[in-house]
Amino acid sequence: MPDSGHLAVFLIGLLGGVHCAGMCGGIVSALTIQLPGQRPAWPLHLAYNLGRITSYCVAGALMGALGSVGLLLNDLLPVQMGLYVAANLMLIAMGLYLSGMTGVLAFVERAGQHLWRRVQPLTRRFLPVRSVARAYPLGLLWGWLPCGMVYSVLTAALLSGAPLRGATIMLAFGLGTLPNLLLAGLLLARFRRLTQVRAVRLGAGLLVLGFGVFGLFNASTLGGRLWQGIVCHV
Repeated sequence: MPDSGHLAVFLIGLLGGVHCAGMCGGIVSALTIQLPGQRPAWPLHLAYNLGRITSYCVAGALMGALGSVGLLLNDLLPVQMGLYVAANLMLIAMGLYLSGMTGVLAFVERAGQHLWRRVQPLTRRFLPVRSVARAYPLGLLWGWLPCGMVYSVLTAALLSGAPLRGATIMLAFGLGTLPNLLLAGLLLARFRRLTQVRAVRLGAGLLVLGFGVFGLFNASTLGGRLWQGIVCHV
C-alpha cells in the first residue's frame, strides 16, 4: 500500500466493502426504513456517507500529523522501515480478517470501544433520520465506529508523515467503501446477503492480503533506496 498510493487504498476500500456492508448495512438501511411515504432515500444515504468519510479524513489528518513527528527522525532507517513493514503487516491481517480466516484485528476494534462508548450516546440526538441535516452529523459520529479495516488503513495515514496526505489517504479509502454502502442502503437485504457469501468475502480478503505481501516483498528494495539517500545526505 505505501508504494501503490491512493489508487491502492481506494481499491482496498472497494474490496473491503463487503465487510463494510455487513457491518454497517443495517445502519444505512435504517435511513430508508425511517423515511415516510415515497420520499427519495438517496440524499440521506449520500449525506450519511459524506459525514462518515469526513470523519475518516479527520482521523487520517491526525494520524498523519502524528506520523510527521516520528518521521522527523528522517535519517533513522529502522524507524522508516519499521513503519513501512507495520503498514503492510496490517494489510495482511486485514486480508485475513475480511476472508474470515482469523479474528486477528478484533483486539484493535476492542481498543476503539473506549472512544465509541463516549460517541455512541450522541447518535440518539439525530434519530429518527428524516432530513439531510440529521443524516450528515449522524454519519460524522458513525465514522468513529470501531472497525479493524479502518484502523488498518489509518496505519498508512500514519506512515504518510503529513496531515494532508493522511487525510487524502483516508478520503481515497472512504470513496472506495462508498459504492458498497450505498448499495447496502438502497437495495437493503438483497445486497447484504450477497456480502455474506463466503466466496465473495474470501476473494476480497485474498486480494487485500496480496497488497500487503507485495509491499513486504518490496521492503528490501525500499530499504536500499532509503540507505542510499542517507549516505548521499551524509
